Order: sequence, then C-alpha cells, then structure tokens
Amino acid sequence: MTKPPANVNYTFSDAELEQLMAYGRVRHHLPGDPLIAEGDAKADCLVTLSGFTNILVETAEGEKRVGWMERGQFAGDITVLTGQASLSRVEMGEEGDVLHIRHDAFQRLLVENSALSDIFVRTLTARRAFAHEAQHGSVIVIGDAHDRNVFAARDLLAKHMVPHRWLDPIKDPLAWPILKAREITEDDLPVVIRGRSRLLSRPSIAELSEAFGLDLLPDGSTADVIVVGAGPAGLAASVYAASEGLSVLTLDSEGPGGQAGTSSKIENYLGFPMGVSGRELAARAAIQAQKFGARIAAPAKATGLDRDGEGYCITLQDGRRLRSRAVVIATGAQYRRLPIPGLERYEGRGIYYGATAMEAQLCTGQEVSIVGAGNSAGQGAVFLSQTAKAVHVLYRRADIRQTMSEYLVRRLEETPNIHLHPSSEIAALHGIDGASPSEDRLVEMTFLNNQTEESGQLKTPFVFLFIGAAPFTDWLPPHMSCDEKGFVKTGTDLANIDLVRASWLLERMPTRYETSWPRVYAVGDVRIGSVKRVASSVGEGSVVVSDIHRALAETAEA
Repeated sequence: MTKPPANVNYTFSDAELEQLMAYGRVRHHLPGDPLIAEGDAKADCLVTLSGFTNILVETAEGEKRVGWMERGQFAGDITVLTGQASLSRVEMGEEGDVLHIRHDAFQRLLVENSALSDIFVRTLTARRAFAHEAQHGSVIVIGDAHDRNVFAARDLLAKHMVPHRWLDPIKDPLAWPILKAREITEDDLPVVIRGRSRLLSRPSIAELSEAFGLDLLPDGSTADVIVVGAGPAGLAASVYAASEGLSVLTLDSEGPGGQAGTSSKIENYLGFPMGVSGRELAARAAIQAQKFGARIAAPAKATGLDRDGEGYCITLQDGRRLRSRAVVIATGAQYRRLPIPGLERYEGRGIYYGATAMEAQLCTGQEVSIVGAGNSAGQGAVFLSQTAKAVHVLYRRADIRQTMSEYLVRRLEETPNIHLHPSSEIAALHGIDGASPSEDRLVEMTFLNNQTEESGQLKTPFVFLFIGAAPFTDWLPPHMSCDEKGFVKTGTDLANIDLVRASWLLERMPTRYETSWPRVYAVGDVRIGSVKRVASSVGEGSVVVSDIHRALAETAEA
C-alpha cells in the first residue's frame, strides 16, 4: 500500500473539539457498527472521540483498510464537502464515541469558522489527491482505449475529481480476473465499477451522474442566484456570490472547467509561476465555491430561461425547473468542428478537443497532430510532446506568431519532436472499420498545403482540434439580445431597440455585464467583446457580483 503523506490527517486539540461539538451530535458505537456506507451521498462528517474508526475501500484485490481514525481525527475525503457519493466505507473498529456532523451543519461550519474550515478543506483535498496517486481502485473503468464511451466516462469522472483506475482488457492482465469474478462478459463492456455496491454496464452520462451523486438538485430548487456554466467565469461568480452571503446554484452541462479545463498548462495566470493545468484550477475553484455553500450540479443542461414573476426560472433538459432572483449566464462557447466527412465517427476515438493527462496517457509513444494556432494549441503541443513520439502542428496561417504568444512559439520551435506545418489544413480522415461502429478508430489523415496545393499523409491516430469556439446561446429566449454571431450583448453594447424588444421597464440603464433582461448577466466567453482569457473571465465573474447585490437590493426596496 502506498504510504500516505503526513498532510492527509489532522488531530484536533481538545479546544478545537469543543468548538466542533456545537455543530454535531455525539453517538456511542460498538465494534463493527456501520457509520458510512459506500455510495452514501451527503454523508456525515465523523470525528472520533474515543475508540477508533476504520476506513475501508474495495479494490481489485478485495476490500482493504486504508486508514483508521483515533481521537480527534475525522473520516472521509472531499465527498464530505461536496456531498457526492462516498467511495469508501466507514465502520467502528473499537467501541467508543463519534461526533456526527450532518452535511448541512458541516456546510455552516465551513462558512462560520475560518480556522476549522481551513483544516478540513486542506486535509480533505490532500486525501483526494492521495487517492488519485495511490489508485486504490475503488472505482474501476474497464474498456478499450478507443471506445468513446470509455473516454466519456473517464472524462466525466476526472472533471469531478473522482479517482479511478482504467484497465484496458487488451493490455491489462488484471482486467480479466475482475471481469470473471463479477461475471461480466465482453458484451457488457465498457463497465464502471464503484466498489462492491455498484456496477454499471455501458452507462450513460446520466447514470454515472446518479451513481456518483454529481447532481443532487431536486426539482423546484430555489436560490438568490443561478449561475449557468462552471468555467472560470461561472466559478468565479459562484465563489464571490456565495462568500458574500447569497445562495447559489451552479449548473454545467458537463463538469467544472469549461474550455479552460482542457488546457494542459496555463503558464500566464497570475499567482502560478510554475503554471497550472486548467483542470486543477477548475477543481480548486469548485471546492472553493462549495466551501462557501454554493451547490454545483453537473451534468445538468439548461434548455430554457423564462421570467417568473419578479424572478426567473431555468428549465433543465430533464424537465426540472429551478428558480432564482438573478441569473448569471457563463455558458462559454462550444468547440468548433472541422467540416470534414467522418469527423463525428472518430470523436473520442482519435479526434479530441482538449489535451489533458488522460489524453496524454492514451497517445504515449504515438504520433499526434494538433490543429490550431492559438495559445491553447501551443500549450497542448508542448504538453503532449512529453509523452508522444512526435507532435505535428497544422495551421492555416503562414505565420503562427500572428495568433500565438511569442514564448509558446519559441518553445514549439525549440522542442525537437514538435513539427510545424504552416498554411496547412486537414483534407480527409482515414480509419479502420471495426466489427461495430463503437470499434471504429482513426489511423491517419491527409493534409493540404493551401499555398502550394500539395497534399501529404500523416500517420497520426490522435488528432487534437484547437480551432476556436462558438457561443453556447441557442438555449436563450429570443428577446435576449445577441449579436449576429450569437454572443450576448450587455451594458453599453445594448441599443435602445434591444431594451424595447425585451420590455426593459427600469429607470436605470443596464450595468456593464447586465443583459437586456434586468438581473440577468453574461460574463466570460459568451459575452460580446470578451477578451477570451482565463484571467479576464475570472475578473468578470467576480466583479458582476457587486452589480447583483445592488440590483437585488433595489428589488427588495421596491
């Protein structure tokens, strides 16, 4: 067993235990008493007062005790904070007393007591990081590397910080003993195994969300603010709104991060001189928002926005309706697809829209191609060059410096296994037909030089597209003013005719990030005129909260 680092545990002093008592209830337990079952959502935070508690995790080799908590120590990982399904089981090891802090009381504790909050968040986060590195195997994904359902499942789990172990039945000898023991046939693949209590065969995203407690919002939920989109702008709005006392619901159709979440390394974000991955930045922000009481639900796709008296109603794809006094639109943009025949056939099986550690693992030792000339393309190329045999960067412009930062261009030029292909674009994709569509996979591509009109072949079974995005605004009502490209108009970009069409009745004009609907705001990449940078999105998401406060105060006075 991997030895846990020192920071995954903490022992409260008697004085700190006295403070904790105000938030929970002491219960006496006998050896073997179950305290938390695997899969429990919104589980209690358990602080051992006497005796000890055992932490048990189901692995590929059977159930293992991965830790025990003595007096002053607490059980659980980040799910204690987020309310997601517990990935471990907790039982009493030796007779004694345990302080049970219910999830709602624990959320209150995090807001009210800064010192204790720091201890819990730091320790719970460290435990989740340790679980990722140790690969205890409480969550196992078994399926072929080229199966897009495998990729979708792993991508969702990764976005929600769920540690898991992936086994390819073709390459990993451990896969078949597990399949045999669970009576899983090849026709059942791919499967996602959550410990001993849950086995999902060919699961949909909705089934995975339910199994891991990723969306716990009931129909009819209400809040002061609903934030639609959990990229940098949406998460910033969630953090600042929740920290300033507003109740917040945050929705995302996939998971925290947005486009920034696919960046392998952001090197020019203030405060991170060594760089930070987009996924890590999103994970930290999501934890921060939930620490202050924001409720994050993903995947939860908004399909409609309507007026609801003095407030607003958001309709989700599954029919649920959520109500709020204000709305922040932070839906960002959708990845642009190349108009190439067969593209969708290879998505998740050779065509990808982000370069994270998961994609790097897939293409180790292979040749890969990157299409695009922006900073995200450059960052992806540098990152993948560390594991790939060769990285080919294709872009339509003659000079990549027109669209990419100089420091990245120099890094591309100085990396020996990165090859630049200016004035080039993909002309065709070529693959192998499997026994079923799910087994199709990309093998190579044909590219065309638009200056010389010469074509060439690249045997790259992995192609990453970084060619920009279109705003995700087709779910908005027709009277929400947007420009011809679909970006939302706000503030001074709104003309008088836009306000007339939307029936703007207030004496004041819309504030900087306010749309043609009062108390409905747009921030980040979805907004017309946005800078398309992580830092600016975070700035807009944080600044808009002061406008929300003023607008809600006006409504209350009226």
